[in-house]
Amino acid sequence: QLVESGGGSVQAGGSLTLSCAASEYNSRGDCMGWFRQAPGKEREGVASIVSAGSTSYIRYADSVKGRFTISKDDAKNTLYLEMNSLKPEDTGVYYCAAGERTYTTLDSHDYGNWGQGTQATVSS
Repeated sequence: QLVESGGGSVQAGGSLTLSCAASEYNSRGDCMGWFRQAPGKEREGVASIVSAGSTSYIRYADSVKGRFTISKDDAKNTLYLEMNSLKPEDTGVYYCAAGERTYTTLDSHDYGNWGQGTQATVSS
């Protein structure tokens, strides 16, 4: 069970932080990610994270590099996405996802567990 929160409406240049509570899912070595879907567009991978011991491996879509930060707190079973310098094109429904891959991936087919999504709207 994955439950997202933290969406909202901001102006361009603003920030939002999304959270994903994974209350029944605890695979610390598996892959977790954030995806988004804008109206009329396909779902796209935004960021992915895999932890191996004390090391986290992270991948970002080119469109968000330098602006978004993915992280997770294994003790709280919570995944985060900090979004800064937001642009109108970042608008969409953001989904948290978990999968069994042991490497970072932005391919939605690699994820089998999905949250319900949270809306983020960026106005110009």
